[in-house]
Amino acid sequence: MTRSFADLGVPHLLVGALAAGGIHSAFPVQTLTIPDALAGRDVCGKAKTGSGKTLAFGLPTLARVGKAEAMRPTALVLVPTRELALQVTEVLEPLGGAVGRTVISVYGGAKMEQQLRALRDGADVVVATPGRLIDLVRNEGLSLAAVEILTLDEADRMADMGFMPQVEWLMRHIVGRHQTLLFSATLDGAVDGLVKAYLDDPVRHEVVSDTVTVEEMSHRFLLVHEMDKVRVAATIARSNERCLFFVRTKRGADVLVRELRKEGVDAAAIHGDLAQRDRERALSRFGAGELAVLVATDVAARGLHIDDIGVVMHYDPPEDHKAYLHRSGRTARAGEEGLVVTLVLWNQELEVKRLQKRVGLNVPLVEMFSNDRRLADLSGWEPQPHEAIGASARA
Repeated sequence: MTRSFADLGVPHLLVGALAAGGIHSAFPVQTLTIPDALAGRDVCGKAKTGSGKTLAFGLPTLARVGKAEAMRPTALVLVPTRELALQVTEVLEPLGGAVGRTVISVYGGAKMEQQLRALRDGADVVVATPGRLIDLVRNEGLSLAAVEILTLDEADRMADMGFMPQVEWLMRHIVGRHQTLLFSATLDGAVDGLVKAYLDDPVRHEVVSDTVTVEEMSHRFLLVHEMDKVRVAATIARSNERCLFFVRTKRGADVLVRELRKEGVDAAAIHGDLAQRDRERALSRFGAGELAVLVATDVAARGLHIDDIGVVMHYDPPEDHKAYLHRSGRTARAGEEGLVVTLVLWNQELEVKRLQKRVGLNVPLVEMFSNDRRLADLSGWEPQPHEAIGASARA
């Protein structure tokens, strides 16, 4: 049963701002965590990416946090990537305006002057990557003494990316009494250590899910030929909106973008070697539906929150089953259906079959060329065992 935000205790000004944006009912993670967070409890929320965590911590933060003085923010949100920092800010900034609270993002790879100007104006909620925040504390006079609410978003990703020492450094420098909200897809290992060391009698909530929405996705595994691979990808892109293609390397991302453009498909890449303005422009165009294909490396896509992705394509098969789940989880978000396509070359067949077994899939691997009519509607086509490569030989 869905519940309204008013039922959960969210103040009417925030409820009105949500309604103005077309948001009326809470997702499960929000229903579970918001009442405890509004009550001032430390909270651990275990939920997958795309489950609605931003509002789960953002609404209680905006409802409870006080006004900030210059260079003394009253709320912090730590995130693993600059893309996630921008996306969290984009969600929370208009809601903050409804209750008189300012929300800004600070992250590396951008000029510090503008970020400092916003902090000196008295930013209330600061969404930050750990490295840039430490730089501001050490070298620019930013104080964490007034922080009332700290959120750790995608804590498991921060651990995976090696940010735990920086996160702990920052947590040790928040010396005043404060509330901590932690959200993560897993609560074991380094994340569990963080919870035990820094959270005060936290209430734990878990949004139960069998997998990263594997059952909610349509999976297609296509055996393609190397000289035809780009054309197959382009054909799929032309028949779908908002396609997110994954490759293993930064160079591979740039090459694929060039080849897709030759096929008449508007594409852009995001990876660590690009200037921040180029990454932001690509994400903005993709989020607005102006860009057909976004080509990403695994690292660049960590923490990406983009709604309505029609197709996730493993242009290069992932290195392991965990990467398959993380990549694929960019579609089928928040209960929506999604299509996941894996392109397989002849020498990748065995590793892909092993991968399927690890994620609990048994989907026929079907050979396709770029002129195959089935590519126009992969969601509507259901692969049958007799279509699998080698099926006639086994019959």
